[in-house]
Amino acid sequence: MVGLILPALSACVDKADLPRPMVQADSAAGLAVIKEVGCAACHAIPGVAWPHGRSGGNLAGFGARPLIAGRAPNQPDVLIRWLIDAPSLDPGTAMPPMPLTQDQARDVAAYLYTLNDH
Repeated sequence: MVGLILPALSACVDKADLPRPMVQADSAAGLAVIKEVGCAACHAIPGVAWPHGRSGGNLAGFGARPLIAGRAPNQPDVLIRWLIDAPSLDPGTAMPPMPLTQDQARDVAAYLYTLNDH
């Protein structure tokens, strides 16, 4: 059922220019969480000097993308869910569930939305 929901949610509408308000989020704290949890082991992430993972996508320009991992609409509530438990949204993803609280995921999302340059 989940596999059927994600394509319907993402459709073909470009959502990159829609506002993505992050209420009570701290992008600087999000970068700290990214470094602490080790997201850069899999992803190349602007603002993280080392490592530059290659198994996950490069997150440069993430804030301008309409989709998360090419699958789910890039909207705050979906991104927070994805950051905490990506396989619950897409069982075929290689991204594992992450040890993040809701607040940490909100901060990470706020940081990712600052990454608008490709």
